[in-house]
Amino acid sequence: MLIWNLLGMTNTSRSLSSSFFLFLPLSLYTILLARLCGGIVTCDKKKPTDKKVDNYPILLDSWETDNYKIITWINNSVIQFIGTQLAKYDTSNEVWDHLVRLSTQSNFAKQYQLEFDIRDIQQNNLSVQEFYAATSDLWDQLAFTKPSVLKAFKPCIDRREEKRLVQFLMALRSDFEGLHGSILHHTPLPTIDSVVHELIAEETRIKSHVDKGPKTATPDVFVIPQRP
Repeated sequence: MLIWNLLGMTNTSRSLSSSFFLFLPLSLYTILLARLCGGIVTCDKKKPTDKKVDNYPILLDSWETDNYKIITWINNSVIQFIGTQLAKYDTSNEVWDHLVRLSTQSNFAKQYQLEFDIRDIQQNNLSVQEFYAATSDLWDQLAFTKPSVLKAFKPCIDRREEKRLVQFLMALRSDFEGLHGSILHHTPLPTIDSVVHELIAEETRIKSHVDKGPKTATPDVFVIPQRP
């Protein structure tokens, strides 16, 4: 059984790289830890050390069996170079802590790249709808890297939406500069979705105006007969 099964996923042949742990939300970390043999990974179920307990051998054997079972699950679920890093650990708790550290390190690098891509993206020849889809994809990826507690914090959500609106407007073609002022002077600021609808309407109007623009008249051609 692999981590995919523990999370209720069906792909049992895919190996996990650090990118998996980067995009695995903290809520799924919790679900996974809860399902891994009653708290061994989280150290809630500690390795028995009191040899004076009557059933010590049985308790120790049970703990070691579960511990190595978890390590095997994880090793079978990650790509080789990550598995090599995990070989030095003896407990599943140590293995999991290493994966969390790896995720944290990758998370910062990914955030940096996504922030850069968002600042760099421009509409250019894309339609408003196509540009919005491309930008939304970057926003969604960036949201995965943020702590889950911030996703329910309204001031943070409001600030994020304002930032997205400014980013989107700044990256549009010059065709839409006339709308920038009216949009940014709304109180409260409109949502991204409503702005996109307004921009699509303006895009349609501009295209219609271009299509119906004055056409260059073809000059009349007079054929002058040659004199005999």
